[in-house]
Amino acid sequence: MSGTPGRGAAARCAAALALARLVAGVALALLPALLPALLPALAAGQSAPLVPRDDAVFVATRKPDASDPFFAKGEIPRLELEIDDDGMASLRADARRYVKATLKENGKAVYEEVAVKLKGAAGSFREVDDQPAFTLDVNRHQEEQEFHGLVKFHLNNSVQDETRLHEWLAAELMAAAGVPAPRFTQARVWLNGRDLGLYTLKEGFDKRFLARHFKKSGGNLYDGGFCTEIDGGIEKDSGKGPDDGRDLRELADACREADPQLRWQRIEQRLDVDAFLTFVAMELLCGHWDGYSLNVNNYRLYFEPESGRAYFLPSGMDQLFGDPEAPLLDYPNALVAEAVLRNPEWRRQFRARLSALAPLFQCKEKLAPRVKAAAKRIEPVVRAWDAAQAGAFDGRVKDLLERLEGREKSIKEQVKRPEPKTLEFDASGKARLTGFALTVEEGEPTGEQVTTGGKRALTIVAGAQPCTASWRKKVMLPKGRFRLVGLARVDAVAPHPDEPESGARLRLSGGAGGSAVRGTASWAPLSCEFEIAEESRLVEVVAELRAARGKAWFELASLKIERLP
Repeated sequence: MSGTPGRGAAARCAAALALARLVAGVALALLPALLPALLPALAAGQSAPLVPRDDAVFVATRKPDASDPFFAKGEIPRLELEIDDDGMASLRADARRYVKATLKENGKAVYEEVAVKLKGAAGSFREVDDQPAFTLDVNRHQEEQEFHGLVKFHLNNSVQDETRLHEWLAAELMAAAGVPAPRFTQARVWLNGRDLGLYTLKEGFDKRFLARHFKKSGGNLYDGGFCTEIDGGIEKDSGKGPDDGRDLRELADACREADPQLRWQRIEQRLDVDAFLTFVAMELLCGHWDGYSLNVNNYRLYFEPESGRAYFLPSGMDQLFGDPEAPLLDYPNALVAEAVLRNPEWRRQFRARLSALAPLFQCKEKLAPRVKAAAKRIEPVVRAWDAAQAGAFDGRVKDLLERLEGREKSIKEQVKRPEPKTLEFDASGKARLTGFALTVEEGEPTGEQVTTGGKRALTIVAGAQPCTASWRKKVMLPKGRFRLVGLARVDAVAPHPDEPESGARLRLSGGAGGSAVRGTASWAPLSCEFEIAEESRLVEVVAELRAARGKAWFELASLKIERLP
């Protein structure tokens, strides 16, 4: 971190900040007028920031470099990895430890002594003898070696996105909004002659990435890890700042400050609030339920060394647009997001940001042509890999387009809604619940949103150890009596060894809940009754699995709160 500035430097910083805020206000006011001119660039496959990147509103100018032509061309390279027996044995024993490999591109270019390790978390990780995802560092052992201007990149197995388009599309949208995001393309991958199929190629979060997006690239960069809050011991990837995590603790402490006015001051000193509002808005607009704002997952955090302020960077965007009705106006679960949006002025700016960014999600005019063009480029590679996959691929792309169309319609409606107060019930006294986030308390379970038997569902898989995990949603309820209801399906669910009556159940956070289902059963009704004694109260709804093993599904459309007489 840089030293404390003198009075002259402080005055210049204050003046620059004031100018940045003025520019931000003007840019925000002009966004709706600018969008018609900017969105054709997105449709043409270009990164089209909504405001100039050197105006200090979001980040510094994204500098061009040698990697630009590779991503602009959109080539799908053939990549062959060769790892010797010792390296394979090492990856079987410790998947996160680098080994040396040879990388051959399109049967011609050869990269020697490439450092390779496996990547992925719950849901996406696969062992090296399966369909693994890889992190590659081409100059760890060869200092001058580059891969099309990149020194670090990832090959994602895309097991949670069979279109291989979610992350690419999200990165295009993030870039158009001015959020620093990695670039994507696709690649056909082999490992020791074994055809692994079509992968997503993603640039890494490294010093070159930071140098393109920020004026200073030597600040601390943190990997958010798996469902871990900023002060939960997240890993420092790089940076010349302190190694003791004080920058993280200072931001977390600012968000927990009891005095509201002091809280806003402390947050503003440690977070670029303008950039963060755009980051949160884009996560929610994209339906990124597994990102920082909603699930405290899949994010990077960069502390720019000159200002000392934090910037959140998106990651793990392979499960987007799953629920076209994903809410925009609910208060997020994450510490920083909830604290920032509790500030009335920042909340007003956030809502204005949502409205300004909503035209990016025009499906027929903008997104659909991009998706169709990308799918047309990918389909021959899918067919060459596995002809049976080609038909399924077409169906998945069609499904994505339908969800994008539904998302555009939902966004247009939601940005016009008044501020959320208490949960709204229909004429029959029922309110559907959406926007759940996964929380893991014990074990190593996995969870995702899936479609099964025509039903959209939330899943929890116990894993090898006893687990406690849940899908959660916060809602404001008025005074009265209520019933939480939903349908659950279970497969081989054994009760938790410490709780014989456990299994899959619905409850409120802090409450015992209703009866649980165990064993193997088709869709069964679950319910939990409760009462709100105050005039209104924020409660957290929990769809939970406590089990030694097994899997549970909670049907999304069935999860509701009913108002009782």
